[in-house]
This record gives sequence, structure tokens and C-alpha cells, in this order.
Amino acid sequence: MSNINIGIMGASGRMGRMLLQATLDNPQTTLKGAFVRSVSSLIGVDAGEFIGTDKNGIALSTLDVTELGALIDFSLPEALDEVLAQCVINKVALVMGVTGLSEAQEAKLKEASQFIPIVYAGNFSTGVNLSLNLLATTAKVLGMDADVEIIEHHHKHKIDAPSGTALMMAKSVADARNQSLKTALVHGRQGASKRTAGEIGMHAIRGGEIVGEHTVEFIMNGEIIEITHKAMSRMTFAAGAVRAAVWASGQPAGLYDMQDVLGLKA
Repeated sequence: MSNINIGIMGASGRMGRMLLQATLDNPQTTLKGAFVRSVSSLIGVDAGEFIGTDKNGIALSTLDVTELGALIDFSLPEALDEVLAQCVINKVALVMGVTGLSEAQEAKLKEASQFIPIVYAGNFSTGVNLSLNLLATTAKVLGMDADVEIIEHHHKHKIDAPSGTALMMAKSVADARNQSLKTALVHGRQGASKRTAGEIGMHAIRGGEIVGEHTVEFIMNGEIIEITHKAMSRMTFAAGAVRAAVWASGQPAGLYDMQDVLGLKA
């Protein structure tokens, strides 16, 4: 396979920096674009210098996907309309890592996937996606005999709560138990809040510089099963997103996730 031209949307953010480095490190990819908001003071800065490496001739700029094989977007929900419009017009594969999308925005993403391949996931790490399979198996076996609680930890700068990964984990449990996540999910507890059968508790903790930790507890009478994933570096997510971009560039139009990329679906 020839090298894939990759563009990074949200290049100046925490994940953006990692994605720039991961794209430069991957032998299957060439960094072709590093995109920031039109009001950014960083426009014109060399992307290599920006992340502390040698100049690479790619300047931070506003979005332009015309020379790309795939775009990776870890920016903000507000950029979705422009991202989808440019990718659809230019037939560019999209890896969408933005969390906190509204239902209407997810509908737009699904509509765009009729024309281009889109990989949309709340988490791009291999470990998390393997955990989703373990969670589904455990939930299916234990059924409603287990009370399920999900606790997620992230850094104090994270905007959305709960995390996209925590919601993915909750959905894996709910689907395996034939539940509707909308009705089963309970966010935290306060006051008189006796637990009801089948509910899935969700708790978001924010502080310091925690990259990301997720624990799902299956609590039964006499024993507890805990499935935990801890991310030690954001590079784990960045490398997975670049892997997804390479995979997506060769796929037909459709809406995919990391389970598809990793070949974990039956």
C-alpha cells in the first residue's frame, strides 16, 4: 500500500499534537495538513517545529482536505459541519474522534457515511476496544444478577462528562443485556436514591492530569468482577486513530468503529 496523505483537524490541541507525531511516526502515512481555527494565532507555524521536531514544511492552516486520503478530527463539535462538507465533496475518509456530539450531529455523521467511509469511536485504543468485548461477554453471562457501576477518571481540562469511552462501555453492557441505554443509565446519585434493578450507574471524576481510567464493576452477592483500563499516554489513542485512518482510506462508504478496524466483530 502506498503512503496515505493524512490531515489533522484540531492540530493545536493536546490530542492534535499527539496525532501530528503519530502520523509522522507511522511508515504508512504522510502528514499533509495540520488544521486549526481561522482565528488561531498559530496559523503559519511549521507543524514540525510546533511539536518540537525538525521543520517538515507543513504549516498550521485552516481546513483544506483537497490533497488528503484521510482526515483525523479530534477538535470540537462546532467544526463538524465544515469537516463533513469538505470530506464529502472531496471524497476523503474521515476518522472522527470528537466526543460530546449531539444526537442531531450524530445523525449528520451517519448521513455523510453514505458517501464516504467514516470511523467514529469514543476511544481508539486497542486495549479499550478489547475491553468492550470482555464487558459484553461478562454482561451477557451475568445478566441482571449483577449491579453495574462505571467509574471514569480524566484530567481537569476535559469538557464533556461522561467520557465517550464510558458511554461506549455502558452501551456494551446494555446491548448484551438487551436494555435501552437511555432508560438504564443513571448519572451519579444524590439524596434518596435507592438503586433500581437493571440500572447502570455512571460516575465521572475530574482532576489533575489523568489521561484516562475506566472501571466497570459487576457487583453480585458475594463477589465483584472489575474490568479496568488505564491509559498511560495519549499516544495510545493517537496511534490507534492513525491506524484507523489508514484502514478507512481503503474502505467503501459506511459508518465504522474501532471494532471494525481491529477485526473484532463477529
